[in-house]
Amino acid sequence: MGLLESGQNYLENIYILQQKQGLVRSVDLANAMGFSKPSVSRAVHLLADDGYLEFSDSGNLILTETGHKVAKNIYERHMFLAEYFMAMGVSEETAYDDACRLEYHISEETMERLKLHTINCALNCPKASSEKFFNFNKEKIQDLENFDPGKITALNDEQQ
Repeated sequence: MGLLESGQNYLENIYILQQKQGLVRSVDLANAMGFSKPSVSRAVHLLADDGYLEFSDSGNLILTETGHKVAKNIYERHMFLAEYFMAMGVSEETAYDDACRLEYHISEETMERLKLHTINCALNCPKASSEKFFNFNKEKIQDLENFDPGKITALNDEQQ
């Protein structure tokens, strides 16, 4: 992604607000992020100029297809990492804070490997399958976008 971390953060917050309340205005984003209205106005105009969002006639922020894809990816990374950390026993607050810092910097390759490792553990590791030890359940893991059971076999073959 050529988008700076701050731009990704704005897109993620717009995505989250859209999921919660539907329509999102700049003032909603400013309140949610704790930024000034002028700062948010400048940022959303830059995102619009780059094709990540549009403004409705009534001034609502609308993610473009590209903006939605980027925002959803960042949000899913954030949630996956936070849940992964909590499954290892990290406190909820620390897990979300750490996930927020990592979600922008972790490579696609590493994210893919983390997902595969998680799937492999959920399906094949007796201790990891216990509710107490591992917060991920098999249904959630199997619903991960682009899940391909064949990748688990490939991962296992590589490790042997």
